Amino acid sequence: MESAKELPKAIAPVKELSAKEAQIDPFPFFRQCRESTPIRYDTQRECWDIFRYEDVYNVLKDPATFSSVRPIKGPVLLGSIIGMDPPKHMQMRGIVSKAFTPKSIEELGPRIASITEELLNAVVNEGATNLVHDLAVPLPVIVIAELLGIPAQDRRLFKEWSDSIVKGPDSGSKEDMHRLYLEREKTRHELDDYFLKIIAERRNRPEDDLVTKLVEAEVNGECLNDMEIVEFCILLLAAGNETTTNLITNSVRKLAEDPALQAILYDQPALIESFIEEVLRYYSPVLSLSRYATKDVQIGNTEIRKGELIIPWIGSANRDEEKFADADRFIADRSPNPHMAFGFGNHFCLGAPLARLEAKIALRILSNRITNIRFADHFEFKPIRSPFVYGVEELSIVFERRG
Repeated sequence: MESAKELPKAIAPVKELSAKEAQIDPFPFFRQCRESTPIRYDTQRECWDIFRYEDVYNVLKDPATFSSVRPIKGPVLLGSIIGMDPPKHMQMRGIVSKAFTPKSIEELGPRIASITEELLNAVVNEGATNLVHDLAVPLPVIVIAELLGIPAQDRRLFKEWSDSIVKGPDSGSKEDMHRLYLEREKTRHELDDYFLKIIAERRNRPEDDLVTKLVEAEVNGECLNDMEIVEFCILLLAAGNETTTNLITNSVRKLAEDPALQAILYDQPALIESFIEEVLRYYSPVLSLSRYATKDVQIGNTEIRKGELIIPWIGSANRDEEKFADADRFIADRSPNPHMAFGFGNHFCLGAPLARLEAKIALRILSNRITNIRFADHFEFKPIRSPFVYGVEELSIVFERRG
């Protein structure tokens, strides 16, 4: 397990984004950086921040120069294929890609709709809900738990663990970094113990789930070892929860901010897909990624040395005026919309089709069942404390039931 000294300083908050208000609305800061310091070195976080679309794109498309492999030994919470480069990355990715084919994902549609209806039934007559707690969290948790073959009673643990995976420290102080290390260490031990037990059960009694597929999979004629399977499961857990939760939450947040959109989606349900794509661009659920320079390299006029850490800011790239007309305006039918909310290149998010399908179904059902969505009185945004993802911990809304 990584020590406090080994936690990258880049997970500490960016100084300009340390205040709650800036975390809720980081986009003016991103715009300022694109205009004045599109590539800058943060001495406190010991990393390069990249803000423009073209530069982020060039970093993500070139894994030979900008590697995903962290140059510190030892397991981390998000190891697995997210920390690999080709060719092994493609071999490992191919194992689970069969579970995320368009056909496999579409077949999940009726179950996703059933779960959404069931969750809404519990709150629709109340005229109010904490959308994060009542829909945006449980929907993807239930879906990924069922895909992995996890017992229903353990779903609560899934959310706690996925929150811990993406959490960042309150500050860059040694105390906060050490506190985060201890939490990550505890979480990793719990994840290892939990999934090793599930893996042992599947070796004895195979079932029709992803864990069994991982147990039976081979790479170059060899089966995966238990810890490789564990790290796969951890990645699927985090990717299957956090991105989708924040995509659904950010979508409903935008509907509450702009009531006219609610009527548009109800009258033109075909727009839901492009609406979701614009949410992905406008309120990107993933704000940033990390890469390491494999050699001395130049980005623009900036020299970056071998081994240095680079943070491509997706949330900034997706608001770049050089790429998107009226970048700070939400356009529900924006086309084309080449956002990078799910990354780009060989690490493009494997679960993107599932996240899109869950959001599409959730938005369609919400539009059909409730209207006049608005923020509850005295509600205040509380940002997720994470250097990687963008969302809020709660979303208290009130609404009227259709019909």
